[in-house]
Amino acid sequence: MQSPLTDVNASDPPATPPDGGPTAKGNGRRDRWADHRERRRQELVGAAVQALLRHGPEVDMEQVAAMAGVSKPVLYRYFADKSQLWVAVSEVVAARVVDAIAPAIEQVREERDLVEATIDAYLGVIESQPALYRFLMRQSGQPGIHQVVAGTSRQVAAGLARVIGDRLRALGLDAGPAEPWAYGLVGFVQAVGDWWTTHGQPISRAALTDYLTALLWSGIEGVRASADLPHELTRAHERIVP
Repeated sequence: MQSPLTDVNASDPPATPPDGGPTAKGNGRRDRWADHRERRRQELVGAAVQALLRHGPEVDMEQVAAMAGVSKPVLYRYFADKSQLWVAVSEVVAARVVDAIAPAIEQVREERDLVEATIDAYLGVIESQPALYRFLMRQSGQPGIHQVVAGTSRQVAAGLARVIGDRLRALGLDAGPAEPWAYGLVGFVQAVGDWWTTHGQPISRAALTDYLTALLWSGIEGVRASADLPHELTRAHERIVP
């Protein structure tokens, strides 16, 4: 049986649809053409993801084409070059990160649990597909992929900031620190996650989650505790402590 991604000219039309026919008919034909190309493109991106999982971050276009069951020229009908394909792959990986973390952020109602759930969800993505994460981090300096990674970080941090801000306001505290806390948490966990996967996950996900939660929460709790002190006591404490 022929694969849906086999290299068949009829199933891989050129980039520009044929002209002809009345405007309405032409528009419908162009829409169908665009839909077909987008579906085909997503199939090829999926094949690239599978090739990454099989061959690791050093995967090349030959291996992607083999996984898709097409020739390299077919890939280049849909992606101008290798970097364009890798940007599309990075978007898939980034979406998986957001899909894993967003529900974890929304479900918890305590500040410490929020920190723990975010860390655990992020490490869970790495643990389940380390090759994809290593690829994303290794390629993060490339312009298009850098923008995807940065955009994902902002999206996760914005969600965290909103939830942390809500928690602080519910406690009658200033919500001003919510955004820097959120960005700091995301950047910190990204850096440690990169170390963790690069070194072959030398400690368990559960242990690393506990370590990072204890470290990050101690800092946040310290700020919160200082906010709970009466202003006079805070100033007196500052005079006593050298």
